[in-house]
Order: sequence, then structure tokens, then C-alpha cells
Amino acid sequence: MVRQPRYLWLAEQLREPILRGEMPPGTRLPSRTRLARSYRVSEQISRTALRLLVTEGLVEARPGSGYFVRTVPELFRLCRTDSSSGSGLGTLLREEIGTDQESSSAPLSSRLRLRDGDPVYRTTSRGLASDLPITLHQSWEPAALTAGTLRTPFDAAPEIGLLERLSAAGHPVDRVVEEVCVRSLRDSEATLLGSAPGMPVLVVERTHFSANRPVETSDLIGSAEQCRLLYKLTLARPRRPGDPRRR
Repeated sequence: MVRQPRYLWLAEQLREPILRGEMPPGTRLPSRTRLARSYRVSEQISRTALRLLVTEGLVEARPGSGYFVRTVPELFRLCRTDSSSGSGLGTLLREEIGTDQESSSAPLSSRLRLRDGDPVYRTTSRGLASDLPITLHQSWEPAALTAGTLRTPFDAAPEIGLLERLSAAGHPVDRVVEEVCVRSLRDSEATLLGSAPGMPVLVVERTHFSANRPVETSDLIGSAEQCRLLYKLTLARPRRPGDPRRR
């Protein structure tokens, strides 16, 4: 039987009362020296155990003050569904920031099958909870699709959704593809989210297609710690014995 490393054992002794609620948020943990004496381990082991709990998000280190049980941040479930192409923000309030025209560049050009330098419309919004930004949404569409019409993001009425607007411009959306990843928050994104660059974020890359042509692509960005993706997928009902065959 493999013996459990002592730092993992010590971390478990601290983790259990935290998860049971016996040590509420804000509780100060014993110092490394005190832990080492109480559990008869080295200070190196107590330091490693505390760092592990920090990595797990249960404990935070406050320079000059010690280690404290961390307040668990509120979770937000972002609903994704195969029967709608809405914002997917769940309970978050959508805040429109604005639309700009810019030149396409890699990797955006690849996602929209454009040449670098082709004009695109970029629309930015945020998802808010109690006036605090939780998610950032940025979308891009080729300007050539609607330029010179009243169907551009600049000209269309706010209540007209993306699908309705593109369909009216002759580009009905018939397929949506999403790709999910975790990456570090970039400087420009951090400014809009009021967060620190480099923190891990959950990113949903969604692309709308019309007749196999990408007509819009977007990034939905949120804290990997606070945001969860909730997928609602429609399944075909199995045919029961005796049911008429579908033609």
C-alpha cells in the first residue's frame, strides 16, 4: 500500500472542516509554525499543504497577515441550447458597449474565412450581476455581408436579433458551432472585465454559418471560477414498436 505524502494528509485535515462549514469564510488558519507543531510535521510540509489549499481555491494568502478561508464566489450558469441562438447569459444583465469597424487579422480571418485586412464589424457587450461585469462578449461579422444596407449592426434596431438581421440581409443562419477552451485573460479583456490579466478564463467560441459560410463569430469570456456552461440538447425520440415509419 502506497503511503500518502504528509502534506496531502495535512491538507485533508484542514479541507474537511472548511467544506463542512466549520471554518466559515474569513476564518484565519493557524500559522505554518503552529500547524507544524500541532500535527507534528515540518514547516515545509505545512507550507506545502497551505499552498495546495490556495491552489484549490479554498484558502487565500494575505501578505503579512497569514492564510484565511476564502469566500466562495457566486456561480453563474450560462445556458447553451441547440434550439436558440440567444445571448446565453442566463440571469446576467446584458450591457451593450458598442460596435466598431476594424480590419480582420489572424486568427479571426481564419474563423471567418477572410483575408487579413478585410473589414469586419466588432460588437462588444458585457454580462453584469449587481452592476459588476461577469462576462465579456465580443462578436465579429464580415462587413461585406450587410454594408450599404440597413441591416448592419450600426443601423438595425436594437430589438432585432442577429438571426433576424442576417436573414433579412439574405444570409439565413442554418448551423451554429461552439468550441470551448480555457486560456489566460488578455490585457484588453481584463480592462473591460475589471480583472487582472493572466487569470484563467472560460471561453466559448461560437460561429454562425449560412450555407456553409461563416457569417458571424464571437467569444464569450468569463471567469473559469465563476462561470459554468449549461447545455440543453434536444434528442430525437426513439421510435416505438408499432409506430408508423417516418418517410
